[in-house]
Amino acid sequence: MRKYILKRLLQSVVILFFVAFIIYALMRCLPTSYIEAMAQQKSMQPGSKSYEEWMQQLTVMYNMDGSIVTGFFRWIGSMLRGEFGDSWKWTVPVVEKFNDTVWLSFVMGLISFILELLIAIPLGIVAATKQYSKADYTISVIALAGISLPTFFFASLLKLVFSVKLGWFDLYGLIGRNYNQLNAWGQFLDKANHLVMPIVTLVVVSMGALMRYTRTNMLEVLNADYIRTARAKGLSEKKVIYHHAFRNTLIPIVTIVGGSLPGLFSGALITETLFAIPGIGYTSYNSMVSGDIPFSMFYLVFIAILTLLGNLLADILYAVVDPRVRIA
Repeated sequence: MRKYILKRLLQSVVILFFVAFIIYALMRCLPTSYIEAMAQQKSMQPGSKSYEEWMQQLTVMYNMDGSIVTGFFRWIGSMLRGEFGDSWKWTVPVVEKFNDTVWLSFVMGLISFILELLIAIPLGIVAATKQYSKADYTISVIALAGISLPTFFFASLLKLVFSVKLGWFDLYGLIGRNYNQLNAWGQFLDKANHLVMPIVTLVVVSMGALMRYTRTNMLEVLNADYIRTARAKGLSEKKVIYHHAFRNTLIPIVTIVGGSLPGLFSGALITETLFAIPGIGYTSYNSMVSGDIPFSMFYLVFIAILTLLGNLLADILYAVVDPRVRIA
């Protein structure tokens, strides 16, 4: 196991290097440039230098005067020293801005992920054990609706019904108008109230796939020979399903759990943008639109690292949940 993990970590370092280079090259080729926007803004001020002069000065200032390869290795050198620079858009250190926004997205992602597991897995098991029943058809319709519904459409529908029509929640934002006049408990409830619709959106649009995975794999396991043997021995149906069959359906669930690790920290870009929640997804979107290379590079490489670690974690958990899997 130790040799396998070490080998995978070394492979991940190589993969991360090339992924980081591709990300940097794409960021340098974005049609939107912070430097161009700043040069245009400064050149319009009275008595200012021309746009071309500002472009030349700002390009040198932000080390954008070299090639993509040169700029990438400069960024690598700064990263290895723990120097991630200042965000061009937010005018604060990249790590500080990241730390201020990532935990809100983490809380949203963690709550929605736990709710997704608690709802999708039991419903998937019920659909499999009651195949072709009304419960199975109902759960299948719900799952397909969750998979098919676009995030922006479902979020807009929630806002129309619960904000515009019923007035239960605010349309957007994290805090209400009277937030500063509330006590600590009131401020907590105010933030929780603003997070209800974003979390519901995340749960509904993501649980459908897990329900389908659980149902499909549960049906395959229930038709296996060892399940028929367990029933022939006189074991209760509950023990057959939840002790013998369910464990073998954990492989796809482990895959989703491993793949969800980056999602807990990456934020929900579309959902946060639609509800104007100042999480890491909303912040990274505005940074990319503005051509903020330092923050966007830090964020995207961080997500790449989490993705590689999530895949490694999923491979290790395979051997934990399934005795037939042995890592060698």
